[in-house]
Amino acid sequence: MDSESLVELLTEVQRGKISVSKAMARLRNLPFEDLGFAKVDHHRALRQGFSEVIMGQGKEPEEIAAIVRALRRRKENVLVTRLSAKKMTLVKKLVSGLKYHAAAHAATWVGKTIRTTGKGTVLIVCAGTSDIPVAEEAALTAVMMGNRVEKLFDVGVAGIHRLLGNKQQLYSASVVIVIAGMEGALPSVVAGLIDKPVIAVPTSVGYGASFNGLAALLAMLNSCASGITVVNIDNGFGAGFAASLINRV
Repeated sequence: MDSESLVELLTEVQRGKISVSKAMARLRNLPFEDLGFAKVDHHRALRQGFSEVIMGQGKEPEEIAAIVRALRRRKENVLVTRLSAKKMTLVKKLVSGLKYHAAAHAATWVGKTIRTTGKGTVLIVCAGTSDIPVAEEAALTAVMMGNRVEKLFDVGVAGIHRLLGNKQQLYSASVVIVIAGMEGALPSVVAGLIDKPVIAVPTSVGYGASFNGLAALLAMLNSCASGITVVNIDNGFGAGFAASLINRV
């Protein structure tokens, strides 16, 4: 339940369109609903502006389906991250209506119209094609949270002219998410060009000495460019969420 739904419910009670007992029944599972294996946080949207997100990794298809059903009963928009195509096939047999986003390895269900609440544009920039799955996760998260999103892919430092040829897109964004693996240099370059918040996302893409993204993570944390915030390795969701919060201010 979000703030808009709560105001609507209280208004219906005030006008006598719904009884107090029925309103209490609808509020009974706030702030959470206990499914035994999971406690679904129906209060999340009211506190943070977006419903609880389901991380598909490590969960059984039956568990994902049960959480999806719990959220949908409240008409809360659903986002499932880290969901492989194979697991999605199994989940679809248990619960219908989910839309799979293969590039982002995620699934969604929209029960309530997504209103654009972000004040500007969130720009997703990624260094190479191999980084696109993380970039798409960030983009999908930002879209689900009510933001205008633009994408700028394959503009890494190995061919810096590709980035510099799109400077106007960088300048016009309100928040920029920059995603890179290997040595993770791209966020420093972008942050040195613009006066907007930059959220850096290291990816696990790279050869042995990249240590599955650790090299990129350390490079981003040690960047000399100002205004960079760094999220965890491959955490496109975290970057999209943070960008959305910034874009509302």
